[in-house]
Amino acid sequence: MTDVSGAADGARPAPVGLVLAAGAGRRFGGPKALVEYRGVRLVDRAVRLLRDGGCGLVVVVTGAAPLEVACARVVHNEGWDTGMGSSLRVGLEAAAGRDVVVVPVDMPWLGPGAVRRVCEAGPGDIDGDIDGDNAGTALAVATYGGRWGHPVLLGGRHHPGVIASAVGDVGARRHLRAHAASVVEVPCDDTGSPLDVDVPGDLDTAPVTPATHGVSGR
Repeated sequence: MTDVSGAADGARPAPVGLVLAAGAGRRFGGPKALVEYRGVRLVDRAVRLLRDGGCGLVVVVTGAAPLEVACARVVHNEGWDTGMGSSLRVGLEAAAGRDVVVVPVDMPWLGPGAVRRVCEAGPGDIDGDIDGDNAGTALAVATYGGRWGHPVLLGGRHHPGVIASAVGDVGARRHLRAHAASVVEVPCDDTGSPLDVDVPGDLDTAPVTPATHGVSGR
């Protein structure tokens, strides 16, 4: 198991993994975090994904349904029904300024290779409104077919800006677009698929990709 206390002296600390799992899943018929895919709950798959990809501590933000999750810190979002933005704010506050890799709970075909690549992405051009060295300035987004997807890396020094702009169902995208010159785009087409699960039938048609997340029920 990955050490959740951080990295050795002189090494960059492992990012915190953040799973957004607070939604009610109205179109699905219930909270998607509790749904099992190939014998594993989606929330457990997401935690395993982040750990396999190199994250240390993993934070799971809950809301509509109470959750107990092994190998993760669970934090509850009292305002979960106001939109995904509130869950992102709660998760970033729990990360206490450490770099964070964000994934939604309903993307079971993301691959750990995508998490690993995003974790390793260095900061792009430093924005003029962020002073000092590069620590905590990274912004990185996995891309599929040239389009932004997940996972997303949010450097700790960007958290105040993300928190300020994450309102309703808007997550980090508004902040990322405002700081587009600093965003490192990380091609991840060969690591899995960013397709999400909206309705039960979506789980019956797994995308065909060169690599998929290898979590199984064993």
